[in-house]
Amino acid sequence: MKSLTKILAGAAAAAGVVFLSSCGSTPSTTSNSPGTAFSFDPPVTQPTNRSAVKIAISTSAQKMYIVEGDKVLLASPVAVGKASSPTPKGTHRITSKTKHRRRQSQPGAGYPMTYWMSFYSPAYGMHWGFVKPYPCTAGCVRMPLNTARKAFDIVSVGTPVNVSSTQPWDTTVGAKLPRLDDSPLPNPPMSYMKSSKVFTDADQGKMWTF
Repeated sequence: MKSLTKILAGAAAAAGVVFLSSCGSTPSTTSNSPGTAFSFDPPVTQPTNRSAVKIAISTSAQKMYIVEGDKVLLASPVAVGKASSPTPKGTHRITSKTKHRRRQSQPGAGYPMTYWMSFYSPAYGMHWGFVKPYPCTAGCVRMPLNTARKAFDIVSVGTPVNVSSTQPWDTTVGAKLPRLDDSPLPNPPMSYMKSSKVFTDADQGKMWTF
């Protein structure tokens, strides 16, 4: 039992380094009780005109809104870049989409960055990853699993992405979103993260099984 604990702890530490450098019971997802990026499943409205869809990211609120005109199609908590590696502000565009993407560079080459949608430059993207209630990424925007799946389906290459300190919906739609904190979740071993099963589980909206 002690050896198993040491193995899991070592795996968690190793994976945690990659998470930061790269960019039980079911938890509650009410606004007063932290949930996780696995349990959160936001409602989504399909757009009537995909060319009118835009993405708005609030770095201070750590919220993302996918909108069509003034209508919010999808709203979700996200994690953005920390002070030393901020998510680039301004208006950008989605430049590529890769459903089953893996990190190419070190550290962490081969690490999954599922539902990848790049913006600003090839090194910056929106993707599924651990979401915490404070800025914690290397500049990417991490989304909860089901948010990433749904956003990937309605966002196109060329969709505008506005990154700003605040967004108009922060005090309305955004204020009703839950607080997500994946900090307590264990990180899977790299043997699982580099396997094809991690993508199969993500496609099914399942928590990691390893």
